[in-house]
Amino acid sequence: MSAGTGSPPVRLAWTVHVPAGVWGVAQGAAAPVVALAAREHGASLGVAGLVVALAALGQLVGDLPAGRLVSRFGERRSIVGASVLAVGGVALCLVSWSVVSLAVGVFLAGLSQAVWGLARQTYLAEAVPFARRARVMSSVAAMMRVGFFVGPILGAAAILAVGTRGGFAVQLVAVCVTAVLMGRVPDVGRSPRARAAPGDVAARKAGLWRVLVEHRRLLRTLGLGAALMGLSRTARTVLLPLWADLLGVDAATTSLVFGASAALDVLVSIPAGYLMDRFGRRALAVPSLAVLAAGYLTLPWAGGVASLAVVALVLGFGNGLSNGVIMTLGADVAPPAQRAEFFGAWRLLHDAGAFAGPLVVAGTALVAPLGVAALVVGATSVAGGAVFWRYVPVWAPWPRPVPVAVAVEPAAPAGVASETVPR
Repeated sequence: MSAGTGSPPVRLAWTVHVPAGVWGVAQGAAAPVVALAAREHGASLGVAGLVVALAALGQLVGDLPAGRLVSRFGERRSIVGASVLAVGGVALCLVSWSVVSLAVGVFLAGLSQAVWGLARQTYLAEAVPFARRARVMSSVAAMMRVGFFVGPILGAAAILAVGTRGGFAVQLVAVCVTAVLMGRVPDVGRSPRARAAPGDVAARKAGLWRVLVEHRRLLRTLGLGAALMGLSRTARTVLLPLWADLLGVDAATTSLVFGASAALDVLVSIPAGYLMDRFGRRALAVPSLAVLAAGYLTLPWAGGVASLAVVALVLGFGNGLSNGVIMTLGADVAPPAQRAEFFGAWRLLHDAGAFAGPLVVAGTALVAPLGVAALVVGATSVAGGAVFWRYVPVWAPWPRPVPVAVAVEPAAPAGVASETVPR
């Protein structure tokens, strides 16, 4: 199945969209209970927080080898292997007998998420035509967010029935369903189009290191923007509750504020993809970071529940606008013969930024007031918007002949007009 012909909507729904929603349910069901389970095992607050962070760390560690696995074994077999890992990790969380066993299970689940996400992105990059790419990828991300809404509700029902580990039970069922559905994804990397050019085959065999070297300029320009966007997205999950606590807002009200922000996030997510396809990637990438920056920069002046809710809604709106930007840009710039390896490096940069977001907030708050941390993240968001404004190129269809004048540029991706290649 090629990008030229597209993919039947029904097939995409059952191999990509529905699994994304079910995986969101798995994440949502587990999110509230990981720290609680760690506390039940006798962990301190700090250790419990570290256990929660291991899921993101597992995904970060898994990004680079995931690209190599998908390139070597194909999407289907990689997904099957990751599914086994995910089921094992979640089952270990469910039956964990110590903090260590729980931590190992959480880390394994994070590793599997790296492979699943990369295999899905590789499939969509090949299977969906360029003209529809942004809206499809945005809708996939939106499905995950909807699932993340439903997950805690199902998890709460299970917790009432069997205790704290009921959340892991829901996660295990959702992971198994996701594995069965995603296991039907075809190996687009082994399609006739992907095998056509002998040079492409050689490029595939060159591996990850060659991708990093040949596209180092692209990764340190657009890739920097992806990392800064990842940081801007995740910092809000730490800043908002901490600021609410600083204001003396109770937990229930804080949850309602979060819920309103997340609802607006989901509502904006769907049209974001259509707008990207219509007006270009930069038209959403830059404004989304500008809105996030506005939210962070005004947070220190939020002095009550009403003003905090307004800031939370601004951040939710900005995050919704950014929906699908990273996946779509990665698919746009990835060299067709080295997609999986490139996606590994691309996702690593974004996930590293996402992992750094809470750390930047925590580190700044240790040496300065929390308001300074909000200003630092706001400035980072502005910088990310500037990077995207400068380096998001004007796209041309694959394949495009490379002009002789720029043929020696190792980082210039095929399919990008020479005058718009990041400099």
